[in-house]
Amino acid sequence: MRSFEVPSFYRSPIISRVKAKRKSRDPRKQDFEPTVLNFGTVRFVLARHFGFCFGVENAIEIAYRAIDENPGKRIFLLSQMIHNPEVNADLQDRGIRFLQDTEGNMLTPMSELKHDDVVLIPAFGTTLEIEAKLKEIGVDVDTYNTTCPFVEKVWKRSAKLATEDYTIVIHGKPEHEETRATFSHSGEKGHALVIKNMAEAELLCGFISGQKDVSEFEVHFAGRTSKGFDPKVHLRRIGVVNQTTMLASDTQAISDRIKQAVDAKQANAGDVDFANTRDTLCYATNDNQQATQAALAEDLADMAVVVGGYNSSNTSHLVELCEATLPTFFIRNEREFLGNGTVQHYDWRLGLHQSTMDPWPLSGKDETPCILVTSGASCPDATVDRVMHAILKRYPGSKDVDDVLVDFEQRMAL
Repeated sequence: MRSFEVPSFYRSPIISRVKAKRKSRDPRKQDFEPTVLNFGTVRFVLARHFGFCFGVENAIEIAYRAIDENPGKRIFLLSQMIHNPEVNADLQDRGIRFLQDTEGNMLTPMSELKHDDVVLIPAFGTTLEIEAKLKEIGVDVDTYNTTCPFVEKVWKRSAKLATEDYTIVIHGKPEHEETRATFSHSGEKGHALVIKNMAEAELLCGFISGQKDVSEFEVHFAGRTSKGFDPKVHLRRIGVVNQTTMLASDTQAISDRIKQAVDAKQANAGDVDFANTRDTLCYATNDNQQATQAALAEDLADMAVVVGGYNSSNTSHLVELCEATLPTFFIRNEREFLGNGTVQHYDWRLGLHQSTMDPWPLSGKDETPCILVTSGASCPDATVDRVMHAILKRYPGSKDVDDVLVDFEQRMAL
């Protein structure tokens, strides 16, 4: 897989060494066993995979190249390039302005754009409608388009299914930029519907089977279907794709449930069909989630710290996995650790910030306290590095970082 030119300040002396050694031992990424770093006073369990994914590194490389190649020009991001506050703040500090917020509300009117302005499409992609507006102004939407290749893969699969008269059911958060973009692309040549969870999948299955009256369809799915969508017609051939940052296991469960409903209907109507879309699941999302599950399965940790942007979908799902087993703290960066030992963290379900006084365990399952650490796909490794250093300050007398890394590298060499 190609490597990207990512600014060095996003790299981490600790995490980079760990990842480099793990990669040399396991280049095909078959081993999901976590890394354990023992600092004597505290141990860290690092998930095998976390941090910047292919799509994020691609987007960052393009964004910083756009800055270097266009001195003196106005540069805009359509919206947050990725859901990480540090990355977006650095781009703003370098002069990039946002056209929209993450909900699609305009921050800079399109009418202010000129044809020679530079506009970056974010990693989530954008809708065909917005792309058309930019082209109408004369803005180049191709040179600095940072849309993730795996998001585009979902669009291409959806377009192919649409030409075969399949309706595209999108498992995603309706308000998320990526879901809005996928909905737009999926509905270009056919019909699309967005569902956010298994409860809505069950509702949809009721309409597929005929157990629910189609007159109720709009009550549940208003604003989330393509123009001209008719549940009596467009629930006969179905393919399920996802917002690539959702829990892969949830998407698969939803897909299996809808297939079950379609197969049952098929017994009475030969033209009902279900498309296999397993190939649209994002490899990076899968790897990060499987690595977190593998780290949890080791049953070493006493608590978990998940680092990433609070509006990051893939990060919130890592939190969801961890908190099913461990006390879990969802933080943006090391600045969430206050001087009095208090940790500020985020409840992703309620959308609220919380504070907990000095949660660090003094002893653990194996005497020395153990903390699982992972991060979202849009979080720089350097941020995780700083978080680990901040935690070490709560455990005076810890071993030297370089000594711990040398010990890890020697164990890996055996």
